[in-house]
Amino acid sequence: MRQDIKLTFLNGLKVGVPIGLGYFAVSFSLGIMARNAGITPVEGFITSVLALASAGEYAGFSMILYQATFVETLLVAVITNARYMLMTTALSQRFAEDASICRRISVAFFTTDEIFGANVSRPGRLVPEYTYGMAAVAAPLWGLGTSLGIIAGNGLPVRVVSALSVALYGMFIAIIVPPCKKNRTVLIAVTVSFLLSYLCSPGSVISGLIPAITSISSGTRIIVLTMLISAVCAIVRPVEEDVE
Repeated sequence: MRQDIKLTFLNGLKVGVPIGLGYFAVSFSLGIMARNAGITPVEGFITSVLALASAGEYAGFSMILYQATFVETLLVAVITNARYMLMTTALSQRFAEDASICRRISVAFFTTDEIFGANVSRPGRLVPEYTYGMAAVAAPLWGLGTSLGIIAGNGLPVRVVSALSVALYGMFIAIIVPPCKKNRTVLIAVTVSFLLSYLCSPGSVISGLIPAITSISSGTRIIVLTMLISAVCAIVRPVEEDVE
């Protein structure tokens, strides 16, 4: 049993390497924002390791920069990170029945978009050690990238920073492609989500016809679309009861 847990942790470490490298690249641009807000490299590292939320941290640093109140900062952080409630709710269905509350909370703490994607693409029950392995690599590299971005980010050309930010999207695509190849329902759901996300984004045809869509934050749009697409898939193509 202990050997299986050790192997699961090592597998998590292996999966966490590309995730961590993607985080390291992307967090450079986050470090630039943190520097503008007066955050030191040490503070940036601690904040990133404890928060593990790119959009949430960017919003938080922005609120610090513009000297917002604590209440305003709290509300923005809750709205920006609300999608994680959906992710952790989905992961909670994959735990063994005897999983302790501490293990559940620890997995929820380390859940990011990419770690969630890696967990749901893994068949069978959710083993916390798999998440711990990914986080053991991803979290420190995320914090380190933020610190280096604070130290040297402003000296990098804008094109370089933009190129680094693209790496995370490529990594996320690599996570969702295997499940799409195995399950046509997942493929259709992902394709529809891409299409609707684009149509509901500012500057699209629909946003021009329905201006109210552009007033909704990106995090809220993700939550609404996720719930809508998931509900339709659950009704049209429900998962068989005997499938793990």
